Amino acid sequence: MLAHGFGCDQNVWQHLIPQLQEHYTLVLFDYVGSGQSQISAFSESRYCALEGYAQDVTDICEALDLTEVHFVGHSVSCNIGLLATIAQPERFSSQIMICPSPCFLNMPPDYYGGFERADLEELIELMDRNYMGWANYLAPLIMGAESSQQLIGELSSSFCSTDPVVAKSFARATFFSDYRHLLSQTAHPSLVLQSEIDSLANPEVGHYLHAHLPDSTLRIMASEGHCIHMTHPDRVVREINAWLGG
Repeated sequence: MLAHGFGCDQNVWQHLIPQLQEHYTLVLFDYVGSGQSQISAFSESRYCALEGYAQDVTDICEALDLTEVHFVGHSVSCNIGLLATIAQPERFSSQIMICPSPCFLNMPPDYYGGFERADLEELIELMDRNYMGWANYLAPLIMGAESSQQLIGELSSSFCSTDPVVAKSFARATFFSDYRHLLSQTAHPSLVLQSEIDSLANPEVGHYLHAHLPDSTLRIMASEGHCIHMTHPDRVVREINAWLGG
C-alpha cells in the first residue's frame, strides 16, 4: 500500500510503480481532499488530526479485506501508517518509511525536528495570503537543489491541485503533531529511508526513529531532497526489494 505525503496524490508513485508491480500487488489511493478524491467527503472535525487520515487507510484495508500489507508511506504518511498499524496490527506486516519525521518541531533539549513553531506558523499564514506562491516556494525547497525542473513542476502542480482549505487543515495536522510517544508501540518491522540532505527531515531524525522503533532498519541514502521516491526511484526500489526479500 503506497501512501502519498502532504500536498501530493498517488501520481507521485509513478516512478516506482513499473518496478514494484513486477513483484507485488499495489494499492494506491488519494487521501480525502487530494488528487481525484471526493472533496465532499472532507470534514474539518475528522481531518484536523492525522488520526482521520489513518482512518482512511484502515477503511481501505477493510473495504478490500487486505491482510499482510507492507505499508509504504512518504513523509507525514509514515505517521499516518504508524497510527493505522497500531489501530489494526493484524492487517499489516511491515512499514516502509520514506523521509519520515515523527515531529517536525524542535523540542529541545532532546529532539530537533528542524523547525521552530513560529517558522511553521509563518508558512501557514503564507498559504492564506498567496496559496499559489506558497506552492511554488515550497516545491523546490522540498525537492532539493539537484532536482530537475520537471520534478519540481510535478510537485508544485500537485500542491496547486489540492483544495486550499483542505491543504491548510492537512498542513496543521502534519507540521504541528508529535507522535514520538507512539513509536515504541509498533508491532511490525520498519525500514527507514532517510535522505542525506533533506530540508524537512534531516538524518538525525532518522537516527531518532531507528533508536525508538523496536525493530527497525535505517538507511541514510546518498541523495538530496525530501522526495527520494521521485528523484531516486531506482535506489528506493532496490532498498525496498532487498529489505523485504531479506
